[in-house]
Amino acid sequence: MKKKDHPKYQQVLFVDSGAGYKFVCGSTYQTDKRETYEGVEYPVCYLSISSASHPFFTGNQQFVDTEGRVDKFRKRYAKK
Repeated sequence: MKKKDHPKYQQVLFVDSGAGYKFVCGSTYQTDKRETYEGVEYPVCYLSISSASHPFFTGNQQFVDTEGRVDKFRKRYAKK
């Protein structure tokens, strides 16, 4: 494996801007921004959405069928 061909793998702090949720994960993400988390300084990546704020994971997801597509599907295939 060539040393110069692969990006550096390191621990990165990911920050969800909307929820204020922070977590550390291994990544090859490169940045000059740094932030201290739990006494350790990490490169930081700011996210607009994560599992802490995404409606699917928080349970706030709502199914909206504005055009009746589900009913059309059920009518079409109910005979079969």
